[in-house]
Amino acid sequence: MKFLDLTKVYIRSGCGGGGAVSFRREKYIEYGGPDGGDGGKGGDVIAEAVEGLNTLIDFRYQQHFFAKNGQGGMGRQRTGKGGDDIVLRVPVGTEILDEDEETVLADLTEVGQRVVLAQGGNGGWGNLHFKSATNQAPRRANPGQPGVERTLWLRLKLIADAGLLGLPNAGKSTFLAASSNARPKIADYPFTTLHPNLGVVGVDNAEFVMADIPGLIAGASEGKGIGDRFLGHVERCSVLLHLVDGASETIAEDYQTIIDELEAYGGELAHKPRVTALNKIDALDDEEREEARSTLEEACGGQVLMLSGVSREGLTDVLRAVRAEITEDKLRLRAEDVEEEPWRP
Repeated sequence: MKFLDLTKVYIRSGCGGGGAVSFRREKYIEYGGPDGGDGGKGGDVIAEAVEGLNTLIDFRYQQHFFAKNGQGGMGRQRTGKGGDDIVLRVPVGTEILDEDEETVLADLTEVGQRVVLAQGGNGGWGNLHFKSATNQAPRRANPGQPGVERTLWLRLKLIADAGLLGLPNAGKSTFLAASSNARPKIADYPFTTLHPNLGVVGVDNAEFVMADIPGLIAGASEGKGIGDRFLGHVERCSVLLHLVDGASETIAEDYQTIIDELEAYGGELAHKPRVTALNKIDALDDEEREEARSTLEEACGGQVLMLSGVSREGLTDVLRAVRAEITEDKLRLRAEDVEEEPWRP
C-alpha cells in the first residue's frame, strides 16, 4: 500500500426537499384543506476516524463526495425522505483543513471521533404550515435549503509516542528495525526512507510506538529535500530521539543542522524533550568513540548516549531513556506470562 499523507477532496451536502402544495379533496369527507407535507432534510458529509488505516491513499482515486438530496414533500401531510449521509473514513490523526491549507477545521485523534464537514439543507415547509384563520387555502410552499459545497484538505499526522530524527544515512531505519518488528528499507545510500515508518518498541515490559521519518538536510524548512514534508508526523510525539552518525567527520555540524531545521519549522517541535544518541559506534575504536562523544556533548550541551543499531550495543539504554520521557498513560504494558497451577479434581 502506498503512503499518502496530504490530499484534496471536494464535498457537497445534500439539498433539502421542497415542500408540497396540496389540498385534501375526498368525496363524502368534510373539512378539506391544505395537507402538503414538508420536504426531507439533505444528507450530511461526515468524517470519521477509524482503525486499521495509516494512509490517505483511498482519496487518491476518489476526491468527490456528494451526499444525497432530500425528497420533496407530498400530499396527505407526508414528509419527504431525508437524504443519506456520506461518511469519509480517515485514519486516526487526520487533520481537516480549509481550502487555504492553513485553517484547521477539525483534528481527529481518537478512534470513532466524528465531525460534520458539510450540513445538509433543511427541507422546505409544505402549505399546511401556512394555514391560518385568514388564509385557509394557502398556495405557497418553501423550497428546500441548498447544500453546502466546499473544497477541503486532509492532512495525516501519524500518532506516535516517539520520533526518530537525523540526517540521511544516520542509521534511523536500522535502529527501528533492531528495536521493533518493523522492516523499513535499509541501504548504504542517502534517502533510503521515502515515507514514514511506524514500529512498536518494547523495553522493561512496556511498549510504545516510534516513528521513523525521512532524513532532513540543510534548508529543509525552505523546501529542500523531502524530510520537511514529514515533520508533521512527529509533532504529536512526546519525545524525539536524535541520532547522529558517529562515523561522520562533521559531528557537531550534523547535530546543529537538525536543530536549526526544527527551529525553522516552528511550533512546539523545537521545544519537545530530546534524547541525543551517537550511532554506528561499532565502526569506531575506543579512542574514536570518546573523541566523537566529547564533540557531540560539547555541541548539544547535555548527555549523549552511545549505540549501534547493527550490533545492538547500547540499544536498551537508549530505549530506556526514551521511555522515561513518555508519560505512563501513553505506555502499553506487556502481558507477562503467568504460569497457571495444574488443575486438580
